[in-house]
Amino acid sequence: MRRRLYFLLPDVGRARQVVDELLLARIDDHHIHVMAKEGTALDDLPEANLLQRSDFIHGIEIGLSVGGATGILAGLVAITFPPDGIALGGWTLLVTALAGALMGAWVAGMIGTDIPNSQLKTFQAAVAQGQVLMLVDVPKDKVESVTNMIRQHHPEAGMHGIEPTIPAFP
Repeated sequence: MRRRLYFLLPDVGRARQVVDELLLARIDDHHIHVMAKEGTALDDLPEANLLQRSDFIHGIEIGLSVGGATGILAGLVAITFPPDGIALGGWTLLVTALAGALMGAWVAGMIGTDIPNSQLKTFQAAVAQGQVLMLVDVPKDKVESVTNMIRQHHPEAGMHGIEPTIPAFP
């Protein structure tokens, strides 16, 4: 299980130093995500992708639950009031629930890609002023050591919280 750490750094140069130190501490670059004001040259820094910048994951979660519930309701209506000449069984409920969940996840995921990540709202003003936001996904047992390392070497880096869990696939 990984935890996501949030750090605000004053500029790209400091962010590059922190990334180098994290790489030396054996944090894979796939677990380091950097966000800066639009137009800022990040060069070789691992830039945050769509999964980190948007509410895509949250959208899929909401879409699965709402779409699945809607599919179950549609299946119950279809079973209760079947079309003439068609015998519907329990499989109808399963099919409509799965179809609703898949359709809901797809639609809500597409909507979520256009919505900024709700976890990052508190950092928008700082990033707009030129600071660099760094998201670091670390194993649960390394949270304290990584946090202490960054604070010790870069006291100007503001530690802004730990996300309790992150999805396994981004």
